[in-house]
Amino acid sequence: MISVMVVDDQRYERLGLALMLKGAEGIRIVAQAENGREAVDALAAASGDEMPDVVLMDVRMPMMDGIDATRIITRAHPGVKVLVLTTYDQDDYALGGLSAGASGFLLKDVTSAELADAVRAVASGDAVLTPRITRKVLGRCFPSSPLASPRGSAPMHKGSFSSLTPREAEVASLVADGFSNAEIAERLVVEPASVRRYVSRILAKTGLRDRVQVAVAWVRAKM
Repeated sequence: MISVMVVDDQRYERLGLALMLKGAEGIRIVAQAENGREAVDALAAASGDEMPDVVLMDVRMPMMDGIDATRIITRAHPGVKVLVLTTYDQDDYALGGLSAGASGFLLKDVTSAELADAVRAVASGDAVLTPRITRKVLGRCFPSSPLASPRGSAPMHKGSFSSLTPREAEVASLVADGFSNAEIAERLVVEPASVRRYVSRILAKTGLRDRVQVAVAWVRAKM
C-alpha cells in the first residue's frame, strides 16, 4: 500500500486530489497540509504508518512554497518521494521542483488514472518527467544546475558515462528521454526488474543520485 500526503493551500484542491486517488488500487491518503511549512513540520513529527511514501506538492503556497518544502523534505527524508503538481505550465516551476529533489512533475489537469500511475511510478523509484521535460528543456534550463554534478563534484562530461556498457548507455538515454522502467522494458523487450538493475548499475558507476540526475547529466554530456 502506497501512502500519500497531499499539500496544497486550496482546500478544495486538496480534497479533489484526495478524491482522485480515493479509489486507486494500492494507494491511500495518510495526511494533508495547506502549505510547505505545515508539510515539513508534519513529516518531522511523523513515524511508522504516518510517514508517506509520496508527497503531492503544490508549488505556489503561503508560509513556504513547494520548491523550498521539496528541498527540505528530500534532504531530511530520503525515502519520501515528492511529485510536484501545479496549474502553471511553465518550465521554471517544473525545473525548480526537479532541482530541489522532486522525482517528478505533473500539471493538475491530469486524469485520476494518470495521477495514480504517476504516484505508483514515483513510489517504485521511477522519475515522472512529463513530455515537456525533455532534452530540449533540460539542455536549455539546467546548464549550471548542481544536478548536473554527482555529489557536488565537477560538472558531468562525456567521459563520465564511458564506463557504461552499450546496454547501460542505451538505458541511460531512454531515462533521459523520460521513459519509465516499464516503458524501457517494453522497448528493449526485457523484464522491468532488469531495467531496475541497469539503472542501479548506472547510478553506481556514475555516482549520480537518482534518475533525474541521470537525465540531466546525460543531456549535459551530449551538449
